[in-house]
Amino acid sequence: MGNNKPSIPKGTRDFGPEEMAKRNYIFNTIKEVYALYGFQQIETPSMETLQTLMGKYGDEGDKLLFKVLNSGDYFKGITDDELRDRNALKLQTKFCEKGLRYDLTVPFARYVVMHRDSLQLPFKRYQIQPVWRADRPQKGRYREFYQCDADVVGSDSLLNEVELMQIVDTVFKRLNVRVLIKINNRKILTGIAEVIGEADKIVDITVAIDKLDKIGLDNVNEELRSDGISEEAITKLQPIIALQGTNDEKLDVIANLLQSSEVGLKGVEETRFILSTLKSVGLNSEIELDLTLARGLNYYTGAIFEVKALDTQIGSITGGGRYDNLTGIFGMPGLSGVGISFGADRIYDVLNALDLYPKEAVSATQLLFINFGEKETAYCLPIVAQARQAGIRTEMYPDKAKMKKQMSYADAKNISFVALAGDDEIAAGKVTLKNMVTGEQQLMTADELVATILK
Repeated sequence: MGNNKPSIPKGTRDFGPEEMAKRNYIFNTIKEVYALYGFQQIETPSMETLQTLMGKYGDEGDKLLFKVLNSGDYFKGITDDELRDRNALKLQTKFCEKGLRYDLTVPFARYVVMHRDSLQLPFKRYQIQPVWRADRPQKGRYREFYQCDADVVGSDSLLNEVELMQIVDTVFKRLNVRVLIKINNRKILTGIAEVIGEADKIVDITVAIDKLDKIGLDNVNEELRSDGISEEAITKLQPIIALQGTNDEKLDVIANLLQSSEVGLKGVEETRFILSTLKSVGLNSEIELDLTLARGLNYYTGAIFEVKALDTQIGSITGGGRYDNLTGIFGMPGLSGVGISFGADRIYDVLNALDLYPKEAVSATQLLFINFGEKETAYCLPIVAQARQAGIRTEMYPDKAKMKKQMSYADAKNISFVALAGDDEIAAGKVTLKNMVTGEQQLMTADELVATILK
């Protein structure tokens, strides 16, 4: 092969057996919990038409779409002038009719619109598939990564928000990760901006307040000034910036401040309902009202949530919120929904950092039969079959290799038991089972072998 070693595109990864076992543990846990709450899985194609994808993510997003070249003669219908102009964007639209999906939300919206006649509303769906972004790869940012979304569309009830928080709580309890769930409401933020007369500055305001722990109150106010926010507005913001206490106490302060804002009070009321209902059903994780939480502001219209791991610095590992108009982009207005997305890659890093994978989730083969030759193998194969029948993950070493080589294979694969049958064992109608962890070995029947390992 010489020097041209193969490689993979920047920003993509291979997942080996150990990584796959760990990833499957995460995905299977999430799937089981989704199913507990009546969510159903769908999948959509990797490629969507560019018509579906373009213009849905803003100009930035359009640039980050991977386009797929038309098959066959993609010069068809293109003039020499157009080629000479070398206008990449214009040519792209002629060369390519399809692109790789950028997220799971737009394909979901398309799915709902295409299948609206057969969908049972409210529709509770989850979807776990890779998405692609032609982004500059950097640490923790990939060009191909998995998203893991659940949404309920076609219901305005806040019980959906409550249920999604319970799902988050259950997933992380099963994964043994301690988390803090942060919650806010888009309507509260709108109300604050309304009351202080700075409706278009809400992003600047939340960004500044978010830095309180890092830079202190005076610097936060300084930053607000440099964002062009009036002194009067800054004065009104002080109780919000200094917000302390329990969720209920915080809500009382906010409600008091937002007396003149109908939309703001609606946000307070929604948040109160979600928090008090969660209190009554009992959550394992702590949930905290955080006014600096301002994710996807041009998208979310109600509750917004974010989840942080408490025992390691990794940023947000799950997020989501309520949106008003999922399918409006495809000409079907008025369908409201609420959704969450688990950050599988980040959860993977958290479980690695805290060493939280249960042994059985990532262990592969449990039992290896040593190969001494044709006669011995013929004797062992029915026992191999019996072990597998009993649900024991079993291998027969395929080649008659040196014993040392077969044992080091067992070590390398972390196989707990090795079985051997030579002339003596065959004569006795038994096998010798060696426990690779303790080193002890014992002569036993096939039935005893199965019972020992299952125990």
